[in-house]
Formats: sequence, structure tokens, C-alpha cells
Amino acid sequence: MAKTTKTDSASAMAALYESTLKNITEGTIVPGKIAAIRENEVLVDIGYKSEGIISASEFKDLETLKPGDQVEVYLENLEDDQGMVVLSKRRAEQQRNWDRVLANFVEGSIITGTIKGRVKGGMIVDVGVDAFLPGSQVDMMSGRGSDDVSERELEFKIIKINRERRNIVVSRRELLEERRREQKKELLSEIKIGETRRGVVKNITDFGAFVDLNGMDGLLHITDMSWGRVNHPSEVVKVGQEIDVMILDVDREKDRISLGLKQSMPNPWDDIERKYPVGTRISGKVVNLVPYGAFVEIEEGVEGMVHVSEISWTKRVAKASDALALGQQVDAVILNINKDEQKISLGIRQTEANPWQRAQEHYPIGSRIKGVVRNFTSYGAFVELEPGIDGMIHVSDMSWTRKVNHPSEMLKKGDEVEAVVLEVDAAQQRISLGLKQAQTDPWAGIATRYQIGQLVKGKVSKLASFGAFVEIEEGIDGLVHISQISEERVQKVRDALQPGQEVEARVIKIDTADRRIGLSIKAAKLSDEEFKVDESMLEGLRPGEDLVDLAGAFDEALSAGGAEAEEWHPGQK
Repeated sequence: MAKTTKTDSASAMAALYESTLKNITEGTIVPGKIAAIRENEVLVDIGYKSEGIISASEFKDLETLKPGDQVEVYLENLEDDQGMVVLSKRRAEQQRNWDRVLANFVEGSIITGTIKGRVKGGMIVDVGVDAFLPGSQVDMMSGRGSDDVSERELEFKIIKINRERRNIVVSRRELLEERRREQKKELLSEIKIGETRRGVVKNITDFGAFVDLNGMDGLLHITDMSWGRVNHPSEVVKVGQEIDVMILDVDREKDRISLGLKQSMPNPWDDIERKYPVGTRISGKVVNLVPYGAFVEIEEGVEGMVHVSEISWTKRVAKASDALALGQQVDAVILNINKDEQKISLGIRQTEANPWQRAQEHYPIGSRIKGVVRNFTSYGAFVELEPGIDGMIHVSDMSWTRKVNHPSEMLKKGDEVEAVVLEVDAAQQRISLGLKQAQTDPWAGIATRYQIGQLVKGKVSKLASFGAFVEIEEGIDGLVHISQISEERVQKVRDALQPGQEVEARVIKIDTADRRIGLSIKAAKLSDEEFKVDESMLEGLRPGEDLVDLAGAFDEALSAGGAEAEEWHPGQK
């Protein structure tokens, strides 16, 4: 046998390397064999002059590998800076997957994948290779992110393949919208009014909730959620909740479906009159307050209204919130039921005895009472007789002698007064009182104290254009007509008399019926023998005009106008 020389061996090795290099090209997938497995790397023999090293992290099943196993690898570089062959198992798998995707899928195809994570503008989806899912294409519901669909195997539609850049863009939204259109078409063809369907609450607004019926959304209006009061839809349903709803209306032209939730439950108003006859006492919760009353929930779906006038027998309630509060538990009585309009009238005061029913017994007409002035109006004063019972003194019943324009001229809040009961109207809850009736009428016996021709002294209390009022005793004024002031002609009363001035005059007329006394200053200068009442004295004291008592003095003096009227004011003596 011929002996092999060192020169021949070297030549054979060179030929082998040259042959190997012809079959190995960078950027291709080549077969290899596991040469060794180390802690952090795997050595792979691809039939080149040196072995390649692959990071152990690229092997998912590292524990099952053993030397001699066949493996496909991607040749990245025949020699790096250290003269080592650079290989990648992961890139080989990606290349095989890319080839498989291109071979089996085109734009518009449906492919299965899993979302790996977020990137700028969207997400990365593993469909065998990494595909890009734009954020706008994640779902039909805006704002839903990867947290809602991550780690779940989903279907996507391929919307773009770029072979040169090895880039795939997918969409889940387009796929869902296509299926949604098909489901919607099917739903509208078979759905019927009155049937019950299961749906999922998709969105909640102030006026209702949109329910996904697996094909399209229907509107569950807030008024169709419950027979009872619903302040906001979120009190009844939650997003994502499954509910059974009744189909109330279908508008196929506008693609609208109206839904009802309460319609699947009994209507509490159907036998309302049997459950709550008029006069029944109930207990309920105040659920709403309006200025004119309060709404009370008797049971779920049934409310009654208490008008402000039915809250209290004695208190004047201006608005319901002054007496009641939201959430307050109250007792009331059924006053009226209108089943057709679903209205119930309630009364709270009817749960108590009406104190006005015994008012006529407690306060007979003509009896004297004592009370405290509680409040004023322009026409009178309210006097509290007992808690919840007020009587009113009209300004015309405050004084025998004065014309009272406002009750504050005679009384103060908090004053204790004695008055006489003039009238009791239990139905209208009114008691009329008289202040002057509890006092002696100063005009009583006036004819016995004053006679025609009698000389009297007094003080000028008021001036008017037609004459002067002279107080001859407390509460009693007489009128001196301008023609009876002096023998000389008086043009203006204030030129001859001033308020507070003391004068002497004769009584020339007494009218007890109309409570009027006529006086004459110039007649006081005559002797008793010379004095005689003639028509000229009474010319200016015609009934109904200038002969005025104190009770009428205010208005007539004011209506007279002129400079003289400005010299006095209400309350001035």
C-alpha cells in the first residue's frame, strides 16, 4: 500500500474546505449537527472548517437536546472578528415561518396569532412571525388595549404584506366588523317585537344603556329599566353585565332597536286600587322634592305625591324641602288614585288629628283670648293662639279712632296682646280677631260728654288743605274747617295754625253714627248768648266730606294734597 505523505493530507483537507464553502452561503438556512451542549451555549457543526456557537436561550427545549441531534440553523456570518461562524436557530425558525406565511396566506386572509406586547402606535402579534397590529385596528370599541386581549389566541385579518421589508400588518377590527355586519343582517331578519333576548351591556349614558344583541346594539332607555324611579342607568345595569331584555320596537330602515327591562316584570299599577284603597295609611320614602310637593315611594315602581298643602294642618309650608328631606321615611294617607295616569295623591297631615276641627269649641265668637304677635302682613298681624293656630287682626280692627295703614303702627312682633274672637272658619283655617273690640270704644257716650255749643280745648294734631284736626281727648279728634278758623279769610291753614298749637273751639256738630265732631275756633270768641249754630257754620262740614273722625283723617288729609298735607305724617299727633 502506498504511503500517504503529509503533503497529500494537506491537499485533501484543502479540497474538502473548498467543497464545503461551495455549498454554504451566508444568509441561508443550513443543516447542522449538535456537537456539544454547554451551560450558556450550544456548538453546532455545519460541515465547515469550524463549528458555530448559538446562545442556549434560542433553544426552547434545551433539556431534551443531546450531541448528534440534527438542527436547522441560519448562517449569519462565516467568520466574525474572532474567526467564529455566527449561527442562529431563532432566525432559521423565523425564516421557515415567513416562508410558510407567504405560501399559505395573502392579503385579506384570516390568520391566528397572539399579542406579544405594545410598541409605538400599536402592538406586535405573533402569527408565526411578528406582525404589526395598529392601535386603531385592535377592536371595534375605542380605547380597548392589549390588556383586554393579550395572551389569548385570536383571529386577525391580514391587510398588508410587504415582502421586501418582510413586514405584515394585521387588523382585528376589520375582521370583527365584517362578522358584525353578517350578524346584524341575520339579527334584523329574524328579530321580533315582544320576544326576549339576552344581551350584554356595552355602554351607559345619562339617558339609558346600549345593549349588544350579538349583531347590533339596542337602546334600553332609562324609562324602560324599572317601574320605579331611576335617577341614573348605572343604578340598574353595569357595563359587561348580561341581561334579558324585551324587544319593544324595531326600525329596520334606521337600524334601531328599542329594548325594555321592566316589561318582563309585573306592572305594579295593574291592581293598584285593590292594594291601596283611598284612606289607606302607608309608609314610604321621600325620593324627590319639588317646590310644590314631595314624591314618596310606596313600593318599587309606585310613587305618590304629597302637595305642600297636605303636609301640615297648621304650618304654612312654602316649599316641600322646608318640611321634608330626601330619603326621609314618612307616614301618609291615600287621598286619591288615578290609575290611567299612574298618579296617587297622598296626605301627611291626615295621619294626625286636625286641630282646626276643635277651633270653634276652643275659640267661640266673642271670647277674649291672649296671644303673641308672630308676623305682619300689609293688611294685618298674625297672633299665635297655640302652636300651629294663628288668628289675624285686620288693620281695620286695631283701633277705634286711628286709621291704621300698617300693623306696625300699633303692634310689635313678640307683643302679647288681648283680643276678641270675631269669626272662626275651620274649613279655611282662619280665625279673625279684633284688637279694638277688647277695648272701650271712646266714642261710646260721646253725646253725654259733648254738647253743641260746648267750649273745648285741644291741640292741633294734623293740618289739611280743608282744615285742621284738633285732639280734644285721647283718641278723639274734631275738625275745624278752614272757614271756621278765623273771622278773617284764611287762604292757607298753615298760615293760621301749626301742629301742636293749643286752641279753644266750640262744638258745632256731633255725628255719633259716623264718629265725627265739627269744631269752630271763631265761634269760641262768641258768648254763650251770642252763639247760635247756623247753616253757614256747617257749610264746610257736609256729611261724607269734611266732617272727619280720626279713623278717616289719614286718607282724607292725604287725598287733599297741598302744602298743608306735607306738614304731618303717619303717626304724628
